[in-house]
Amino acid sequence: MIADARSFLFVPGDRPDRFAKAQAAGADVVVLDLEDAVAPPAKEAARDHVAAWLADGRAAVVRVNAAGTPWHANDVAAVGAATAVMVPKAERPEDLDVHPSVLPLIETARGVASAARLCAVAGVVRPVFGGIDFAADIGVDPLSRTALLHARSTLVLAAAAAGCAPPVDGVTTALSDVDAVRDDTRHAVELGFAGKLCVHPRQVPVVHEAFRPSAEEVAWAESVLAAGVAGVDVVGGQMVDRPVLLRARRILDRTST
Repeated sequence: MIADARSFLFVPGDRPDRFAKAQAAGADVVVLDLEDAVAPPAKEAARDHVAAWLADGRAAVVRVNAAGTPWHANDVAAVGAATAVMVPKAERPEDLDVHPSVLPLIETARGVASAARLCAVAGVVRPVFGGIDFAADIGVDPLSRTALLHARSTLVLAAAAAGCAPPVDGVTTALSDVDAVRDDTRHAVELGFAGKLCVHPRQVPVVHEAFRPSAEEVAWAESVLAAGVAGVDVVGGQMVDRPVLLRARRILDRTST
């Protein structure tokens, strides 16, 4: 589920009244958040709410507080029943020894520089890019795709090299701007991402639509595979060999999600 998920919907850990609503919103994965969405005075209560939700056998990812914070150890101890644990500000491999299934949230310059080592840690399912925090860390506009291009591409390469699932892109903060969500998601797809963080239920169907291949892509992939190429051949005036066949199969795989 985590490896193939397209949408990851955050819900604050101190709002248990929203947990079921988030699960009903159609996201592939619900992320119960103990970190940024919860103010310090509410951290302990949020942890209790999340632990109680998981204790009933419900599936969810939990974003714990970062290593080195006063809440991290207790968060990790309380959420062992989570489907996976998302670790924010991931920078060191040892920070990821928290759960059998881990999503390192890479959102600092040190984290990006260590992306290959982080993705190689046993239990890492796929990396997640925290573009807002990363932009703040290096002092650039979080809306600048040029400024964040290297970091995003680094995560894509690190995940592929480690054999992880493709990375998950960060949030689009424009809650009511459907076009911005769609455009950001399509940009992420172009770079090799296969999932996106969401901060509102209305973003979920837009993300799902943006991850589906276009009719033109599907038609091309079907024509390539229908040709039954075994080695190297020409289809529609273009050379087709094994890498092209692999791309065609991946495009058609996206139609089933």
